[in-house]
Amino acid sequence: MNLNGVSRRKFLKAGGASLGAALMRSRAASFQVGANDRIQLGFIGVGGMGMNRLRGFLQHKDVDVIAICDVDSRHRAEAIAEVQKQRGNKPVEFGDFRLLLEENDIDAVVIATPDHWHAIPTVQACDAGKDVFVEKPLSYSVVEGRAMVEAARRNKRVTQMGNHIHNDLPNYRRVVEMVQSGKLGRITRVVIWKTSSTKGFGNPPDTTPPPELDYDFWLGPAPKRPYNPNRSHRTYRHFWDYSGGTFIDFWCHIADVAFWALDLDGPKSVSATGGRFYLNDNTETPDQVEAVFEYPDLTFIYTFHPQSLPGFEHMGGIGCVFQGSEATLVTNYEKHEIWVNGEKAEDFPRPDRSIPDSPGHLREFLDAIRSRKKTTCNIEYGHRLNRVGLLANIAYRTGARILWDNENEKILNSPEASRLLTREFRKPWKL
Repeated sequence: MNLNGVSRRKFLKAGGASLGAALMRSRAASFQVGANDRIQLGFIGVGGMGMNRLRGFLQHKDVDVIAICDVDSRHRAEAIAEVQKQRGNKPVEFGDFRLLLEENDIDAVVIATPDHWHAIPTVQACDAGKDVFVEKPLSYSVVEGRAMVEAARRNKRVTQMGNHIHNDLPNYRRVVEMVQSGKLGRITRVVIWKTSSTKGFGNPPDTTPPPELDYDFWLGPAPKRPYNPNRSHRTYRHFWDYSGGTFIDFWCHIADVAFWALDLDGPKSVSATGGRFYLNDNTETPDQVEAVFEYPDLTFIYTFHPQSLPGFEHMGGIGCVFQGSEATLVTNYEKHEIWVNGEKAEDFPRPDRSIPDSPGHLREFLDAIRSRKKTTCNIEYGHRLNRVGLLANIAYRTGARILWDNENEKILNSPEASRLLTREFRKPWKL
């Protein structure tokens, strides 16, 4: 495509973000990968989690990794070296994801950027005709999550949110079967927990960004801030500009089993309290939060605290309790227990298995690229799950008890809280 003699690639390099996105939307692809075709992947973001996903996808023999993109040249070099080591080919290298999306040979992209960079590449990848695997938490804000859902729908894209516990460990399937069997009785209370850290990240001074990092591009739609080592890469999520702390990072992992088992959607109201009781560093997100979600027939609580849920310390740092009229079930990622009248019931009757085993979280996505069937953790499910955790952070930040209109995705009673459903993007970035 040519714009008055200027190639699109040169135009994008010159920073034509919004028009570049519009051009991509003009050509959503209609390809379908055949049964014997190899799946060509491009990776956007290859830091810690991105490298983990890269290694995971390279285990699948029908996958070729043909493009790598990151704003940190060191990350790009490490990822390219990994592909060369395992497969022998050298992927094409990009520092700008928009140029990667121009590559017609790419069937799907894996997006493992910081949270504030999930929505724009996902929307533009769908509009460019690529299927999308995007890390959790799905989106930085509720409005961004909705835009991701609509982009996938209008372009008929296969998607998967990187919530691998859903498929990679069979325990959740057994828990869902038990809850849905009715053997626990009527479930009126669910409590999930995640332990928080009391060890801070220090107070490094603002400084010059390292030469290998394109810091302005890393900030992208987020506000312009001086570079600080704690604001980028692994510790970025502890600043409100980029994420919502460990609270939202692990929300999808453990709330998933409750949403799945009880077929939950949005609550009637959300309230939250907490603070920074232990941390003494230059980060912003809390180390303790208690969030309460009101449903018509259910009280749902998320406790984020340095200690495990009292009485269930033996289950470790993350877990979920279903309290039923006949029995209580407690689960973590790998195992679950059933308790009756304060005693563990080793011989509690089990329902027949009804949920098929998964081929694996990554394999499910790859198979869906061929079949064009929905994955179990597609963007629609990811948004339904993620937005409730985002509402808890909004309730905490504003101190408001949020009254939620789930159908229209609106907060009914607090203009201050409503403003946090989205954010103002730094120019020239647009959603």
